[in-house]
Amino acid sequence: MASFSCSCETGLSGEQVRGDVWMGYLPTSGPLKLVFSSNLDGMYGESTRAMLLELCASAGLDSGVLTVKDKGAYPFVIRARLESLLRKASNNHEIVVAPEAPLSGHVKEPVLQPERLRRSRLYLPGNQSKYMLNAALYSPDSVILDLEDSVAASAKEDARSMVRHGLLSLDFADCERMIRVNQGEAGVADLLALDDAPFELILIPKVERVEDVLVIANAAPGKLLMPIIESARGVLAADEIAGSHQQVVALTLGLEDLTADLGVVKTAAGAETLFARSMVVYAAKAHGLQAIDSVYGDVDDEVGLRASVREAKSLGFEGKGCVHPRQISVVHEEFAPTVDELERAHEIVDAFEEAEANGLGVVSLGSKMIDPPVVKRAMQLVRQAEHQSGTTAGSANR
Repeated sequence: MASFSCSCETGLSGEQVRGDVWMGYLPTSGPLKLVFSSNLDGMYGESTRAMLLELCASAGLDSGVLTVKDKGAYPFVIRARLESLLRKASNNHEIVVAPEAPLSGHVKEPVLQPERLRRSRLYLPGNQSKYMLNAALYSPDSVILDLEDSVAASAKEDARSMVRHGLLSLDFADCERMIRVNQGEAGVADLLALDDAPFELILIPKVERVEDVLVIANAAPGKLLMPIIESARGVLAADEIAGSHQQVVALTLGLEDLTADLGVVKTAAGAETLFARSMVVYAAKAHGLQAIDSVYGDVDDEVGLRASVREAKSLGFEGKGCVHPRQISVVHEEFAPTVDELERAHEIVDAFEEAEANGLGVVSLGSKMIDPPVVKRAMQLVRQAEHQSGTTAGSANR
């Protein structure tokens, strides 16, 4: 049984906080005392108190003072905060609190799809549940529950518990669920803390060597992997990193860290990182992987975002990171095939299907022979257009 001997706290407090909870624990020799307050006390106070006492008893916490200040948090948030508090109080990172029943009645099991569309991936800070609740409504291809750069060092344990309970309780609809872990052994600790949480893909930050990928791959067998290139050393090792493990499905890069490593200023034109971005594309394509571009940080600059996505597409990238939901539709529109591209793709697919039906091993369109990679690309474009129903394939702004 765990020994709870450390004073600690977790969660968010303050007048502006909504939908979260603050907890503090003080070890004493007397029986457990719960000091509870809530702005929803009249409706849920009694049931929340009972839940907290039951969970504490299950974990073996029977002494000390537990102070809880609830600001209308969902039960899964309260459970996540309590799990983090118990881990801190006992210095035992293996303690788990039973998850709340899923809000939608179900949470889908992980479905690994190496070649699925990853045009947009929306970053969500792992320590703040409010961003997780409605993320799927914006229909990003992927959501990233972040344990790394968007989480302060003092909140890493809190984020692990919040991400675990968010994944176990929230319905992310058709979004691919990604986790960005921390570097090296801290990333392994992240994965251990997530325990039974369902997700499909791990983003591995600041990868410079094959070993950086393997340490995470070995800790999470069967998960899809996306290394992030964020340094000059990583750029020069991009080809080796791309071929480092069979579960690697894409390469991406982080331009903020990369430009800092290069000692240059990140500009809108991006000339300072063109070589690096091209290297990532070439390495990804050489190994049959997707190449995913970095984020565009100015959420109010739609014109700049569109230009950035068009440039990324011209270089061979197939997706882009998003730091705000309003960027998602723009990214999808700009990565959609143009009218001309789609018409040409349909012609190639029709020619391929006709050749196949006639038992021909060679595909031709008019007087030109069509190579297999061209057929494959055409099929991908057609599937992408079908997937992106409701969006004008040609993008009227072209």
